[in-house]
Amino acid sequence: MHVRKCNECGQPLPENFEPPAVEPWTTGIFGCAEDTESCWTGLFCPCVLFGRNIESLRDDTPWTTPCICHAICVEGGIALAVATAFVHGIEPKTTFLIYEGLLFAWWMCGIYTGLSRQSLQKKYHLKNSPCDPCMVHCCMHWCALCQEHREMKGRLSDDFVMPMTVVNPPPVQEMTANNENQDSTPPPSGTSTNLEMQAL
Repeated sequence: MHVRKCNECGQPLPENFEPPAVEPWTTGIFGCAEDTESCWTGLFCPCVLFGRNIESLRDDTPWTTPCICHAICVEGGIALAVATAFVHGIEPKTTFLIYEGLLFAWWMCGIYTGLSRQSLQKKYHLKNSPCDPCMVHCCMHWCALCQEHREMKGRLSDDFVMPMTVVNPPPVQEMTANNENQDSTPPPSGTSTNLEMQAL
């Protein structure tokens, strides 16, 4: 007998289990101007926007930790390349260091921030749009940060309507005695109750 198992935890799934539908993103990747606050924050301080996104995604992580990691890895690689070019100039000996700093920033950007986008997609059952999460962050990092912020902001707002199943409780049940004249008085001393116990 073949039993389907969950890809995440390995537990057996019921026969009638249907995986949740893959939904589209509520805004496009180039819809940065739809939310001007996240647009400006993502443009000038992408580490702060990334930190806020992670804080909204995971309750146990404060925004400062991912912000610092993003600043060191991504902005640090870019700053290394700019500082190398400024101090030593662009010459054949330093070009390798410049490319190494930029490649490090690009690689860390794709892996580190792509994994957070993947977590967001799993949480809200979003499809890969426009492509793999790591590639989205490698090619359109600032647009991806803004899109993720808008998605979580929209889903966490009071106006967002999620389809839900309404479960009504059963009606209230009351216990009544079969005989209204029967009170909680003990039976007369001359009568006995025959109780029989049987093994299960």
